[in-house]
Amino acid sequence: MFYRENGQFKTSYRADQQILPIRQDRVVMALMLVFAFAVVPMLASDYFFRAILIPFVIMSLAALGVNILVGYCGQISLGSGAFMAVGAYGAYNFFVRVPGLPLIPALVLGGLCATAFGILFGLPSLRVKGLYLAVATLAAQFFSDWMFLRIKWLTNDSPSGSVSVSELQVFGLPIDSAQSKYWLCLSLLVVIALLAKNLVRSAVGREWMAIRDMDVAAAVIGIRPMYAKLSAFAVSSFIIGVAGGLWAFIYLGAWEPAAFSVDISFRLLFMVIIGGLGSILGGFLGAAFITLLPIALSQVLPALASLLGFDISTAGVSHAELMIFGALIVWFLIVEPHGLAKLWSIAKQKLRLWPFPH
Repeated sequence: MFYRENGQFKTSYRADQQILPIRQDRVVMALMLVFAFAVVPMLASDYFFRAILIPFVIMSLAALGVNILVGYCGQISLGSGAFMAVGAYGAYNFFVRVPGLPLIPALVLGGLCATAFGILFGLPSLRVKGLYLAVATLAAQFFSDWMFLRIKWLTNDSPSGSVSVSELQVFGLPIDSAQSKYWLCLSLLVVIALLAKNLVRSAVGREWMAIRDMDVAAAVIGIRPMYAKLSAFAVSSFIIGVAGGLWAFIYLGAWEPAAFSVDISFRLLFMVIIGGLGSILGGFLGAAFITLLPIALSQVLPALASLLGFDISTAGVSHAELMIFGALIVWFLIVEPHGLAKLWSIAKQKLRLWPFPH
């Protein structure tokens, strides 16, 4: 009875094609934004910001970029860590070499560097697909590691590839506290997520989904596979590159090429698969699952062990986390292979009918 559409009439195509056409969804979204921007900064501690919220927001942005490529266009990629590294080092070079360059333009320019890098390594998608494309994009990871370790100019002549940034500002306001960093990351996430949502609903997004479903049939009806695939690589790499810049500038502060290892690529791919392929919401749910669940398990398991009357070592907690985490991933993929976003969609459909049986 709480999720009804009675009386909500659409009198124009514009109203019918809203991102959130149901009033309850708009109200919930507005309340969530108010809670995220206003309530959370008043309640959370610095540790909660730096260890949980900021990594979650940045990883949600990166998972959003991966979902555009993998979920909407169907191009499997294992080079996300490389795109993040290119975005981070590209933003760093613009930031330190152009005097007075603001932080936001530096992040955008870093994202454009990642775009060019993604298009370059997206060229094999014109000939290969599936696991062959995954291996081809994995080459981007090894190439980026070699590039940032061997080409000293890219790391400002740092012998180990380790660089750092300081005195960050946005519109003259210093970005030094945990709250200001959180607000910056969350603002960029909201803006880019809104743009991505509109993009996947446009003609470009429909071309991506046609290529994902059957590229031969898409080419027959007039869709250019080369344009569709490379545009997906470009948009995805840009978003991932901006996320990489935020990860380096905001979360790490000082980093080296090992900070963007292949482990990040696999984590982002797992986020998309668990959250839901072809869903903007899936990126957020997958990032929450991968980022927040291990932290919750590390807090719950020792308390549960003491409640049951036995002690558990730190190594035992770590191993139990991995086992439970892996079991939950397998369980979710068996119960709903389309991800957590599909479970949420089913729940919404049930709420629209509850308490009636049909």
